[in-house]
Amino acid sequence: MDMAKKSGNILIIDDDEDVLYSARLLLKQYYPLVHIEKNPELIPGLISNTNYDVILLDMNFSGDSNSGKQGFEWLKKILDIDPSMVVVLITAYGNIEMAIKAIKEGAIDFVIKPWQNEKLLATVSSAMKLSRSNKEVNDLISRQRLLSNDLDKNYHDIVGESKAIKNIFSIINKVSRTDASILIVGENGTGKELIARAIHRNSERANDIFLTVDMGAITESLFESELFGHTKGAFTDAKEDKPGRFEAASGGTLFLDEIANISPNLQSKLLTVLQNRTVTRIGSNIPKLVDFRLICATNASISELINQKQFRQDLLYRINTVEINLPPLRQRKEDIPLLCNHFLKVYLKKYNKPIKEISSGAINKLMEYHWPGNVRELQHSIERAVIMSEAKILQPGDFLLATHETPADPNLAFQNYHIEDAEKLLIIKAIGKHNGNITKAARDLGLTRASLYRRLEKYGL
Repeated sequence: MDMAKKSGNILIIDDDEDVLYSARLLLKQYYPLVHIEKNPELIPGLISNTNYDVILLDMNFSGDSNSGKQGFEWLKKILDIDPSMVVVLITAYGNIEMAIKAIKEGAIDFVIKPWQNEKLLATVSSAMKLSRSNKEVNDLISRQRLLSNDLDKNYHDIVGESKAIKNIFSIINKVSRTDASILIVGENGTGKELIARAIHRNSERANDIFLTVDMGAITESLFESELFGHTKGAFTDAKEDKPGRFEAASGGTLFLDEIANISPNLQSKLLTVLQNRTVTRIGSNIPKLVDFRLICATNASISELINQKQFRQDLLYRINTVEINLPPLRQRKEDIPLLCNHFLKVYLKKYNKPIKEISSGAINKLMEYHWPGNVRELQHSIERAVIMSEAKILQPGDFLLATHETPADPNLAFQNYHIEDAEKLLIIKAIGKHNGNITKAARDLGLTRASLYRRLEKYGL
């Protein structure tokens, strides 16, 4: 065994002082903390005060020379206190039946004394590895439980009490338990991914993966590699086998965002996967079965694209068994006060600011605005106001919103000639012109979608 010290805390319980000191002397060479104790009655207090990784527990104490009864009793008490504790039982009697019973009762191993040092070190090393694995698993379970408790609140982050939102909640309830393909349609910033996640969390696949793919961000040359995967050596940069997104999502939910942005050629390949539910990695001729629930989203009018021969009718049939249309924020303005309070709480906690509330005047200003960027724009506006304000109450002046009116003379649209203010206004007008369609707005502005997204982030839109 490597003489370098390992991490880990050990507790040894035995009524034989010679055993205690010899075991401690040996194990201290390898582990930083080794506690010894003769009296098993002190075990509960010791466990509560120190985070032990492994406990070595004698099976026989004074007055109970070879039955192992006390050892089993204390094993049970230890596991009652901490069910994940790793316990190795030790005894002077090599009774196989007792060893089997000890394992059945929850011990992970059994050591006969007098032991060989190498055997004891090997046993403790294995026990320590198991302890670390248990702790990692428990940490993951705890984190997952906390996350699930948070996410499982009804329609997490979908805030509103308007008739339009209540209708969306009703649809989610109806479709979640099915495996029907869903198409979510709505302007940018309306919360399409939130709806997709809510459907997943309320589905039979909730304990499996939710995988998002931005179809507008995948170039045609990378489409097959990203979605179908590849084998090692399939092309120059394929240095190892790699599963595609379809495989990775198997068992869970696959969310294809911006579905309208893929070319007709790629639409044909996607349709084949959805029809056959198989994928073949690049460089392989072996099809793999995939099983995922499909949810797609778009801010474009699919029907218009079909009329323009830019989207396949047969693909639409595959992706929209149920279509969910998300209303823009301007059509559910009664939800704005709720959304404002929700985002205010989020950002007060994030930035630790002493702000108490948003004034009624500010709420009225936000209610009157047309919100071309929808809920996302409102969220960014609240975040910016929280960051910039030093007041206890946010006032109308804390919210910088573009004017809705478009003057007859376009030159009058600019309040000043500051280049960033002008650019921001142009972006707002382009997005408003195309009802939130980022692709069309970017085309009008002479930008790529990625460049426009960066500017939206920059200006908090």
